[in-house]
Amino acid sequence: MSAWPAPRRAMLPDGRLHLQDGPIDLVIGIEGLRPAVLQAREAAAAALTGLLPALAMELPLLRTPLLGRMPSFRHPVARRMAEAAWPHRAIFITPMAAVAGAVAEHVLAAIAAVPGVQLAHVNNGGDIALHLSPASTLRVGLVEGPEAGVPDGLAVIRGRDGVRGIATSGWRGRSFSRGIADAVTVLADRAPEADAAATIIANAVDVDHPAILRAPAESLDPDSDLRDLPVTTHVGELPPALVAEALDHGEACAERLLARGLVLGVCLRLQGQVRLLGAADALAAMDRAASIR
Repeated sequence: MSAWPAPRRAMLPDGRLHLQDGPIDLVIGIEGLRPAVLQAREAAAAALTGLLPALAMELPLLRTPLLGRMPSFRHPVARRMAEAAWPHRAIFITPMAAVAGAVAEHVLAAIAAVPGVQLAHVNNGGDIALHLSPASTLRVGLVEGPEAGVPDGLAVIRGRDGVRGIATSGWRGRSFSRGIADAVTVLADRAPEADAAATIIANAVDVDHPAILRAPAESLDPDSDLRDLPVTTHVGELPPALVAEALDHGEACAERLLARGLVLGVCLRLQGQVRLLGAADALAAMDRAASIR
């Protein structure tokens, strides 16, 4: 059996590090003393090396819905995925709902352990893990869908806010969604928690209408953890009142998660309508940016 190849790496023109291993695609920004930045880049690559095959060994259990007992996983990233999804187990969810955020957090932890790193962010396909000093500020561009060429929203994250994870989910994203949200962006204290919550809230942004098309997940991807559950494949133009109703459903879900302390802030977007909850300072910037479109 041949050894698993090392992740591919490249430096982007803006100085960020790009690491890629199979479906894992990371864009990493690091600030600090020059020797620390160089060491942290090596630490990031080392943290990613071997992670994908390790998770693949536990994939059947990671794709299994969480029910009455927490599964036992060997790898710490697999355990983090399950821990982040666990609070949502009353609704259908598998640990895979937190995979992108958990991978980002794992790599970030290796970076943050390097003395002299002042700020770092690991972006795994839109799910972002953050390392900030109390005095740091980070501006994060937001997009409604993968086809967007430039950000159409902005979140301003300050170190004192406690936000260390950002995740976005919606029917046009790279993962399946059972809802119709263009984008649900969640701010949380950790990236895996943001990832799982974004999935749940985006699923809740939903109504029935002939312009909405769905298909069983396994008909689109035989390996999907959603199996035969219907996922959204197209959302045509909807009456504004129906858009508002779908957002009402998502907002109610988000409010429950805010009340439980599972998220810090949420931005829901669908066909030009926007809802903001929690994390007032960071989300105010989202609102201003969204109104400029």
